[in-house]
Amino acid sequence: MESIYSTGKQDFGTAILDRSDRIEYLVSLVGSHLESTWNGKGVPLERICHYALVPGGKLFRPLLLLESAGAVGANIALVVPAAAGAEAGHVASLIHDDIIDGDTMRRGRPSVHAAFGRDDAIVAGDALIFYLFAALAECGERGVPDDRVAQAMAAVAAAGIDLCRGQSMEAQLCAGYVCDVPSYLEMIRLKTAALFRAACASGAILGGGPAEWCAALGSYGELLGSAFQIHDDLLAYTSDGDAMGKAVTSDITNQRLTLPFLLARELGGEPVANELDRHMRDSGDPAERLAAVSALVREAGGVAAATDAARGYAIRAVEVLDVLPESPSKETLSYFAQAAVNRCG
Repeated sequence: MESIYSTGKQDFGTAILDRSDRIEYLVSLVGSHLESTWNGKGVPLERICHYALVPGGKLFRPLLLLESAGAVGANIALVVPAAAGAEAGHVASLIHDDIIDGDTMRRGRPSVHAAFGRDDAIVAGDALIFYLFAALAECGERGVPDDRVAQAMAAVAAAGIDLCRGQSMEAQLCAGYVCDVPSYLEMIRLKTAALFRAACASGAILGGGPAEWCAALGSYGELLGSAFQIHDDLLAYTSDGDAMGKAVTSDITNQRLTLPFLLARELGGEPVANELDRHMRDSGDPAERLAAVSALVREAGGVAAATDAARGYAIRAVEVLDVLPESPSKETLSYFAQAAVNRCG
């Protein structure tokens, strides 16, 4: 039987057994595919998309897609284009997010709209969304049955619509200053976790997994995505702009209500809530406002409570993998969720 890690040149399943080596190898497969597709030559659009994609970030969503395919016993080489497409869809959402939020830094360098202008950035984001679907179709050219490609496209399209719903919901919550934790959790399920869900579910679908396994991997992705978004919310209170890759004051500048802030309002009672609201809605220096809000959020227990919430999502993500058979890919997916627990610790 062909190894699920067979690339045509080496049997990856037997040649590389260490998890970190496997992850590095899979990242290199996706990075090479993106580099060859968007080589930065030719028309300006190619150069802009290359700038946005290469060098990539952690390529976490592509890794989730590849390991989800591996977890259902698929040949991972067949779905590398879809993994590259998953990264393109994610980057497209970041390009558009930065335009909406006015963020001029991304991944430690000028955001796409800051580097190339708003109009070209919008077009580049649109191009990468269309590339996501072209990449899924490319899996058919590698031998994935057409019905699986169609089902994967449907799952990705549904997630994309959810993402847009989440973005719209976030705008409404911010505009109305809606300090409601359940609404926030629904918003991140749509805006952030949907793409995690799509990566995992589409990888399993393309890999030919049974419906129960595909559903479990989709649930895993959604839970993991929520954990990661809450962790990112915490970075404003626990890290700096270098770790975030963008301005640490972005949330407070945009009056974005995140989970640590919302939980601090609840835990601290009316006096703390009023003080937090005053700083959040003020028009003063963002850095000074963030410092004041951070102190209040920490003192009220918002950071600790949000950390616990993220950990809970990550633990549930591990649990839903129980339905899958044991495999190196399942172990890696479990490791990713465990790492999410640790990064929230």
